[in-house]
Amino acid sequence: MSKYQSYKETVLEYSRLLSQKGYTVGTGGNTSMLIEGENKIAITPTSMDYFGIHVEDICIVDFDLNMLEGNYKPSIETEMHIEVYKHRRDVNAIMHTHQVYASIFALINEPIPALFDEVTFNIGHTIDVIPYGLSGSHLLAQNIIHQLSNRCNCYIIQNHGALNLGMSMENAFRNVELLEKIARTYYYAMNTGRPITKLPDTIVSGLCEKLYEKQDQEIARKKEAGR
Repeated sequence: MSKYQSYKETVLEYSRLLSQKGYTVGTGGNTSMLIEGENKIAITPTSMDYFGIHVEDICIVDFDLNMLEGNYKPSIETEMHIEVYKHRRDVNAIMHTHQVYASIFALINEPIPALFDEVTFNIGHTIDVIPYGLSGSHLLAQNIIHQLSNRCNCYIIQNHGALNLGMSMENAFRNVELLEKIARTYYYAMNTGRPITKLPDTIVSGLCEKLYEKQDQEIARKKEAGR
């Protein structure tokens, strides 16, 4: 049994949950988890149905893109995942989805502002649109790097889908659901043609300060452990 067994099991479990909930379809999307204390990740294989793979098929890849374990090639988005982990030290899990309502905003190239306090507290002050790059390309990975400094946990990828980050897999999945909630309600609100109210700036700042505090605590924990 692999020493990374628990990571592989978690990645597979949540990948299947994404599919069950309709946040991705068929072989679309990908899920990864950072290996604690190592520059390695567990990530789904490329072009494989989540219900057609087994725990041993989940790939272990190091930060130099070397595959260490797995029966199939890792996701074509592996570089994208690794770059997020390198540049966002608070992140331990990533879910790239093709969820429907978030994907609407990927097509109209429209960011989603702060509308609900629960969403802002968990995701951040805005859900920005990352410029288009071909799936699996170095350009896409670089485009994502340029957006990560806003410290938000969800992004829309133009003409593609969404990227959801978390300090844990449970946290990342919750952000997937919060993103779909805000995208859906914002879409319906826009279609009424009525003015849309946004959260006051002072409230947004206060909620984001609490989010940043949690992120800073996770970064400090890793530094203390020498990671």
